Amino acid sequence: MKENKLFIRNVGFITISSTGGFILSLTGLSIGWMIGTLLIGALLSFWQPASLKLPINQKGIPPYWLRIGQCMLAIELGQKINLSVLHIFKEDWMTIIVMLFLSIMFSVLSGFILWKFSQTDMLTSFFGTAPGGLTAMPGIAEEVGANTAVVSIIQTMRVFLVVLTIPMIVSSWLANPADYTLTSHSASAGIPEFEIVQLFWTAVLALAAWGGYYIGKYLKLPAPWLVGGMLGVASVQTLGSSYVGYDLIAWWPRSVMILSQIFIASSIGSRFHKNMLTGLKKTIFVALLSTLGLIFAMFVCAFFVSKATGITFVTAALAFAPGGIAEMATTSAVLHADSTFVVAVQVLRIMIVCIILPPLFRFLNRRELHKNMHSHVST
Repeated sequence: MKENKLFIRNVGFITISSTGGFILSLTGLSIGWMIGTLLIGALLSFWQPASLKLPINQKGIPPYWLRIGQCMLAIELGQKINLSVLHIFKEDWMTIIVMLFLSIMFSVLSGFILWKFSQTDMLTSFFGTAPGGLTAMPGIAEEVGANTAVVSIIQTMRVFLVVLTIPMIVSSWLANPADYTLTSHSASAGIPEFEIVQLFWTAVLALAAWGGYYIGKYLKLPAPWLVGGMLGVASVQTLGSSYVGYDLIAWWPRSVMILSQIFIASSIGSRFHKNMLTGLKKTIFVALLSTLGLIFAMFVCAFFVSKATGITFVTAALAFAPGGIAEMATTSAVLHADSTFVVAVQVLRIMIVCIILPPLFRFLNRRELHKNMHSHVST
């Protein structure tokens, strides 16, 4: 009975949050469903209405809503996998790798500023600003002894700022007809007429996404519901189409992508609570400034990549944006950017972050502790 009441409250939270997405979508903004839902969800979380109040021991609505949204997005993106990304990496791999490492360096610099100008310790500052995503970084931070709550707050704030600012900017960039022509070719075909075989293929791709999740979880891929599911769908889509000799088409209406945006945005928005900000005013203020600086640096990186490689600025900006795989993949799919390239770059960066940065942060922290011990002994 208690679980049923909780489920109803969560559905009510998502439904009310989605009204913001509906209203903003009426403006013609293509990412309006996600931004509007995110805004209303965050406001509801701050106000905590009695009828929707979530249990204190939960960090927002249950994670399965986010996973459902990621699974929907994985099926959407997996159908679009092609060799274009490999071709781009083959032609411009040096530029992309350099920009990835620059973006990571900027995030480390952002963490250094947060550490020096706030009361947050070094490990928490670095993990809070690392572009590893909401799902990966808090877990790693807990293992090395950082303040997981503060890391989650800063990571959530960064995603919130990125999802609010970057889609607005890149949407206005699409006013350029040339850019839109380059990025919308995958969506120009429209939604095919419904056939029963398409429904069958949709079920097959859903099973492929499910299987891909377990493979991704076993391989410890970041965001396994999205990344593993996307790879599973892409593999089945490619093999199936190659076997029959033509592209197999699933029944996948636009409303599914709207639901995906609503579930993902509601999950992010539900993480915002008043008690998260208690005693953290200075930390939040410094983190806000450093995050805005990081976003600006990412735009500069994206601009140079766009000029050097011919990749559209919209795709480059979303690929290098420090907003997480699911958030930027959703945005790229809605804005008709090269979703495959965006996800590929985001995944590559998170893998680099998860492999390289934790040992580096631990080394820097040990060095700082050793330095402090020597200074205390000398005094």
